[in-house]
Amino acid sequence: MYRIVVADDEEELRKAIIRKIPWEEIGFLVVGEAENGAEALRLAEELEPDLVLTDIRMPFISGIELARQIREIRPATQIAFLSGYDDFTYAQKAIQYNIISYMLKPISMVELTEELKRIKAKLDQIFSEFAAWRQETMDIHVFLISLLLAGYQDDREKSGEDLESWVLKKAEECGLLGEKGKPGQYVVMTTAVRAPGGKNCTGPEYVYPIDSILEKYLGHASFYAGDTVVSFLMGTREDFDKYLYIAAENIAQSMERILEVEPCIGVSRSTGRLTECRRAYLEASDALAYARNSKSRIHFIADEEPYQAGDLDQIKRLEQELAGLIRTGSQKELEEYLKREKERSGGLLRSRTQIQGLAAEIYSRTGRMLTAVSGEEKARHAKESYEMCRQRLDSAAEDKLWEAFEEFCLRSWDLISDQRKKSSQVLCEKAVRMMEEKYSDPGLSLSQVSGSIGVSPNYLSALMKKETGNTFIDLLTRIRIETARKLLLDTAMKIRDISEQCGYSDQHYFSYCFKKYTGQSPNALRRQNEGKV
Repeated sequence: MYRIVVADDEEELRKAIIRKIPWEEIGFLVVGEAENGAEALRLAEELEPDLVLTDIRMPFISGIELARQIREIRPATQIAFLSGYDDFTYAQKAIQYNIISYMLKPISMVELTEELKRIKAKLDQIFSEFAAWRQETMDIHVFLISLLLAGYQDDREKSGEDLESWVLKKAEECGLLGEKGKPGQYVVMTTAVRAPGGKNCTGPEYVYPIDSILEKYLGHASFYAGDTVVSFLMGTREDFDKYLYIAAENIAQSMERILEVEPCIGVSRSTGRLTECRRAYLEASDALAYARNSKSRIHFIADEEPYQAGDLDQIKRLEQELAGLIRTGSQKELEEYLKREKERSGGLLRSRTQIQGLAAEIYSRTGRMLTAVSGEEKARHAKESYEMCRQRLDSAAEDKLWEAFEEFCLRSWDLISDQRKKSSQVLCEKAVRMMEEKYSDPGLSLSQVSGSIGVSPNYLSALMKKETGNTFIDLLTRIRIETARKLLLDTAMKIRDISEQCGYSDQHYFSYCFKKYTGQSPNALRRQNEGKV
């Protein structure tokens, strides 16, 4: 069953559509109805439908604007328009916003039912193609595995070319870059899949579903490696600014809805050199580790570690696993890991030299992580108390050495956790502060706010939900309506002027939002207040 929201400001028509269409027979389930564009947008965000059937001329938010905003917050949702002949040219502007059908009024219930059957067939095709697997060309995969997982070595002096030129030529020869040549920027994305029970179930069959989404947005090639799908993305800086977060969100939403699995996605920074793509792969892998240990399914490394602290060293297994737990694990997981290692490592970690060497590696990496999470100055202040903990480890008696090492590791975890929490709070505060400053702009959007503070829309949306319990739209509405309430009570401004000052270009839309938020209309509030004076 495909979930559908029906939106039309003509109540009689909307109710007739919901009542007379044999929804279950044709494969749909009506999960919500809306009388205006604002309500339809809210339902799209909350109910995550597969399809929104809407009139193109809607109160408050037009069908075109509704499609644009749904594409930003729910790119996997398709849109079907119902409207009059005069709107066809107008509707063509929205083709890029996942418009799956355009139906002209007047339309009979029989005709609408037949068109919904055709839409259902299109959705079937989208779902089946997404779930299918297509074998990709081996040459591109071999090249990408060498480029990202192994890394090319600069031993090509005899060719007379620098390494970047040589690698670029190889990319062109295998067909990776196509006819357009060098795209300018590259990003690596890694995707892992968990079954409903939490078990990793990533396999090569997920390569094609991911590629089927990526081809809508960016140049790409994906392959399966170990327990992840690695995607090599190509485009201009403008392409990535515009499409990268939408593509990642579309993949995550489609995997959850169609394949009924839990995706975890890590995204690297962009680079302009193919020879730096090995580093990008490591960044994407680090970002994926954040996603695997978080409720948020998509993580951009630039969000988690905005201050790039350099590549992490390749060190021994124990240090890697400890560092991973310190970075993204829970305190309980770290404690249990240390207990297991103490029991199974035997004499490996009994000498002072070995433990101090391992502690030095963790100290160094924790320092880099602190810098990446919170910046140079804040990291320096945090490490002052950390240095005292390391000194206690250096002076610990032999029989207390392991206990001191455990305390040192737990202190490392505590520092990272505390700084990450503070960093998240600071980012959220910055976003809310910008919303409080720019709420009068009718076009203020999640993308605009996230771009101004240097994080992705995905990250900011999840962060706001976590820190405040509200979505971006809810927070912005609250700021605007609370400001309007104050102006209504404390000034003699006209309601029309108040609505414009609070970011509402349509006074009727403002009144609708105000009443929905406060329970009474602006006029009623003002009259009530005048009666108290």
